[in-house]
Amino acid sequence: MTGLAAFVMRGRFQALLVTVLGAGSLVFCWISAAVLALVTLRKGAGEGAWLLFWALLPAGTLVYVYGDSGPLALLLSVMALALVLRSTVNLSLAVLACVPVGVVTGIVLVGFSGAYLEQIATYFGEFLAGLEEQLSQGGQQVALARPTSLQIAGMLGAGTAMSAVLCLLLARYWQAALYNPGGFGEEFRALYYPPVVTMALALGLIALASLGAEYRTWAVICALPLSFAGLALVHARAAWRGQGKGWLIGFYLVWLFFDPVKLLVVFAAIADSWFNFRQRWKRDAGTDIRRSDDEE
Repeated sequence: MTGLAAFVMRGRFQALLVTVLGAGSLVFCWISAAVLALVTLRKGAGEGAWLLFWALLPAGTLVYVYGDSGPLALLLSVMALALVLRSTVNLSLAVLACVPVGVVTGIVLVGFSGAYLEQIATYFGEFLAGLEEQLSQGGQQVALARPTSLQIAGMLGAGTAMSAVLCLLLARYWQAALYNPGGFGEEFRALYYPPVVTMALALGLIALASLGAEYRTWAVICALPLSFAGLALVHARAAWRGQGKGWLIGFYLVWLFFDPVKLLVVFAAIADSWFNFRQRWKRDAGTDIRRSDDEE
């Protein structure tokens, strides 16, 4: 993937080619979004806006022909996060910006894409009906709740926000690999939120979840920055203890398939905002070094 980043940064034509080709694909639009973020971070808002203009043509075509606004929403969301990161040089703030991005995406879908949401709800209903039939073959009737358009809008908003952060992180990784080797790891491991931010996110999550099942997908949007901060804490812990990539791969597999682990990561981020574990680990490491020097 770093080879692709190097190809893109050779010139305008290369960046335009990859961005436009990816933006016209439902499968590879994330590559376009990451390239857009990389160019914006490295060359500025003007170059990023120029690429975005041309990428909107194939993405807009997908909206017109198929009604799928996913690639368009992703491109705009990643551009917004990249602009935040370039202007503030603060990865934590850029990741936090995914909250308004996800909320706005969901609200726009509710306001302007009602037919698209109903279509997705119909697909979900057909799938769940088939699943109910299979589960009911044993004689016991099984009824599964159907998602509403509002739930689906929140789910798509959360998905867009998470995808935007992942594309931004990929672009930042590319930028560091090309121009500042090793810099991305240090920057990501330092991802942290102060108590006032974590409490605001936690209260927003609880408030939305308490409104009922329709708003629980919206609550996920508030959990995203906490999740990334918790994952950054896991990486920082692994680096402090000298654990390799194999351990992190195993952790991510467990995190991906077990929801309680996802909650633990969120709680770890909230606890870290109050106790700042990274600073404690640094102090402990410094104490260990001093002890070794004294023993010698």
